[in-house]
Amino acid sequence: MGVMADRLGTSLDTQTSTREFGSWMAAEQRRIFLLCRRMLQDFEEADSATQDTFLKAWQAINRPEFKELDDAGRWVTRIAVNTCLDRLRSRRWQFWRKRPNQEDEQSILELAAAAGPNAEDRAFAGEIGQRLESALEKLSIRQRAAFTLRHYEDRSLAEIAEILDLDIGTVKAHLFRAIAKLREELHDLYFRD
Repeated sequence: MGVMADRLGTSLDTQTSTREFGSWMAAEQRRIFLLCRRMLQDFEEADSATQDTFLKAWQAINRPEFKELDDAGRWVTRIAVNTCLDRLRSRRWQFWRKRPNQEDEQSILELAAAAGPNAEDRAFAGEIGQRLESALEKLSIRQRAAFTLRHYEDRSLAEIAEILDLDIGTVKAHLFRAIAKLREELHDLYFRD
């Protein structure tokens, strides 16, 4: 009878931790997905990377040697960044991409329904968005990661350094180079000569 009670207690603890993890995951999921989307620049791949991130987090939490976390948000962000970096590195060996050609993509974007700003504002915002995505693709993996964490996630330099496992000076250098490249790529959008 004692063995049965012990098993029941274990299964209840597992159910509780599953519920707690599920609610924590639901709270973090949108932020992690947006981070992955910005880094990978592909909706489907970002969705898959988000799932991988939370699967890795769940597996890590269930390890016997798992330690209590000071900042779970920072920890899962690091997992997400590393997952995205792994995917970006493996992309180098792919000979094709899922993304439609530019004409088809433009047609799809024109058909998308939008409420709010007028047509001119939408067109200009769309142009800026496309150009920014294109410019982000030209950055190195580390520059894109540092830029995304700093300007989309609003992370401090120290947090970025910890997440990317780099020195703060290296993070500053990556950010400086990323911003310089983006300014060069996007110059004509804001300063028409």
